[in-house]
Amino acid sequence: MESKSPAESHSAPASPAEPVPGEFLNRELSWLEFNRRVLHEALDERTPLLERVNFLAIFSSNLDEFVQKRVGGLKRQIAAGIMTRTPDGMSPQEQLAAIRRVIVEMLDTQAKCFTESIRPALAAQGVHLLRWEEATDAECEVASAYFRTNLFPVLTPLAVDPGHPFPFISNLSTSLGVMLRPPGEPGSAGGAEGASQFARVKVPKVVPRWIDLARINLPAGKPPASPNVWRLMHVEQIIRHNLQDLFEGMVIEEVEPFRVTRSADVERDQEDAEDLLEMIEKELRERRFAQTIRLEVDNDPSKRITPFLMGELELDETDVYRMPAEMDYTDLFCISALDIPHLRAAPWTPVAPPRLRDEEADIFSIIRAGDVLVHHPYESFSASVERFIRAAAADPKVIAIKLTLYRTSKDSPFIPELIRAAESGKQVVALVELSARFDEERNILLAQTLEKAGVHVVYGIVGLKTHTKTSLVVRHEPEGMKAYAHIGTGNYNSKTAQLYTDLGLFTCDPDITADLVELFHYLTGRSQKKEFRKLLIAPINMKRRFVELIDRQIAYAQAWRERGGDPADPNRPRIIAKMNSLEDRGVCRRLYDASRAGVAIQLIVRGFCCLRPGVPGMSENITVQSVIGRFLEHSRIFYFHNAGGGTGEYYIGSADWMHRNLNDRVECITPITEPALQERLRQVLEIMLGDQRQAWEMRPDGSYVQRRPDAAGPEAAAGTHARLMELARHEAARDVKE
Repeated sequence: MESKSPAESHSAPASPAEPVPGEFLNRELSWLEFNRRVLHEALDERTPLLERVNFLAIFSSNLDEFVQKRVGGLKRQIAAGIMTRTPDGMSPQEQLAAIRRVIVEMLDTQAKCFTESIRPALAAQGVHLLRWEEATDAECEVASAYFRTNLFPVLTPLAVDPGHPFPFISNLSTSLGVMLRPPGEPGSAGGAEGASQFARVKVPKVVPRWIDLARINLPAGKPPASPNVWRLMHVEQIIRHNLQDLFEGMVIEEVEPFRVTRSADVERDQEDAEDLLEMIEKELRERRFAQTIRLEVDNDPSKRITPFLMGELELDETDVYRMPAEMDYTDLFCISALDIPHLRAAPWTPVAPPRLRDEEADIFSIIRAGDVLVHHPYESFSASVERFIRAAAADPKVIAIKLTLYRTSKDSPFIPELIRAAESGKQVVALVELSARFDEERNILLAQTLEKAGVHVVYGIVGLKTHTKTSLVVRHEPEGMKAYAHIGTGNYNSKTAQLYTDLGLFTCDPDITADLVELFHYLTGRSQKKEFRKLLIAPINMKRRFVELIDRQIAYAQAWRERGGDPADPNRPRIIAKMNSLEDRGVCRRLYDASRAGVAIQLIVRGFCCLRPGVPGMSENITVQSVIGRFLEHSRIFYFHNAGGGTGEYYIGSADWMHRNLNDRVECITPITEPALQERLRQVLEIMLGDQRQAWEMRPDGSYVQRRPDAAGPEAAAGTHARLMELARHEAARDVKE
């Protein structure tokens, strides 16, 4: 008898096997449209200059991950002979061709932005990003001296000849390809044999990417002669113009910088894995040597070096990308971090949540007095989430702490607190997701550290990623054991909590905490729990409950239309949903059904969206918008209007409306029931829907148009993030006065 996957073992609405033509947008191309919106932040002159530099780097970092995961996956499909077409009818080969066209166009836009706008604007502000030929003779000598002292001992030139095979090129590494020959020997030209040989010099990642020629020789503490001037040269330029020191006595014929990308889509079979930790460690080793899928070269590639690299790396022309300006824009992160306040966005310091302002108060007493909703980074992560775990670790009345860790920061404050709690005799359980893409190695080390300290470490359920953001504290109180919970939309990561917008609920609601106890039993003990009191848990009941909530709006709409409903009626059936991505076909089809029934649907989707809004007869009552700005929108909020009165139902949690979240991951969504907290969520959604600065409106064809504040009031023109920061400041000031 064929066994079912964990997702299949729970009932969920099925989707028709074949999509209707024009029903869905292509996921990969929709994601690229999201990254185009990120790139636009660098193009937009309203963005502070160093923030524009930062967005250039973010765009490239996003693209690197996309190529590793999505392009790598498509290439593996083709290699395996899988020709399945996407819901929009594209084969893997057609997708790769479309992806390349879009990427090449965006790379040209990025290069033009950097060379014609950002680089000159930086120079006007005293930040000079120099090519070798732009530096003074004195600066070139400083750079050469830096090379001899700091780079020459580190570099390892690798020649390719009969005794030296082509070297391994590591993922996302920048190198210099060099064609050289002994003096007096003929070189290779026009395909003729000659004495020319290829050598590779890797630009090491252990040295700074940009070297400030005005500051490298200064004694410690001595200010530069011109403190408001930076003369920076990329380390690749310094190496390139000092290569003769590495190949003494040889004739250097050609030099070409290049960068290699390897696939991160390594095949795994968790069902057959006897040891999940061992499987992930093996996957990391395999990923290091995975198939090369992209070669980046400069805009005027060498006619000898580029074909040689293509042959050795087994690539064709469609895998080669000419980089019109910088080879690796992620190196600009160090430029965007320069301490020049007037070129950056005004700094933001999160405020303490109003009910948690008293640092001496017992946080468990505060939660007993009523649920607490926190909104990061407007409100402090340290003063709320970190404080919750810190208090639990120190409180002698706490007997158990359970926590899920998907991604956390390198120097996470949670780890020492969990260790402290375990060493004091508390029952501590950490569910560490080893399969969090690109964080696997860190999570393996984290798990091993916790295990050595006596923490019970669990790796989750075979076949499912544990993506839920939950913690549970069990405390011995006079009336017996009482549980306290935190359920959030974001990771237990103190670093990203400064940059990502996320929500979290602290509660001791007995129904929610009982559900959470059983969720942890499901994760650690393989419980076959089928129903929960209040929580929506994937892959058990979440998709079914969301579909039921949509269906209820459809029923409301049918009754509303029978009453001759007015589209302007505030009691019109309505759905507002905010998430990172939208792709699940079953949910999308239910939303189409709701639109046809007359339900007003407003979707706020930061990333890719496969649903097509505004299509007559299918989705004319659906709008989709995306908000891009200084913070990364990461919170998930779901609102279902109760026709006929009431505030409706609000939910927050870790899951997007994507197939993987609803079927292949463990996720948790919690209702928000207290009216004051619902009002806060309503306000957030209202601000985002009215945004005329950071919001983009999606067209039926999948393209986006940025809203402009020409006719907007000053609040809408300020944008979502500025408004929410101002509201947080206002609330903090009011609390101080009171």
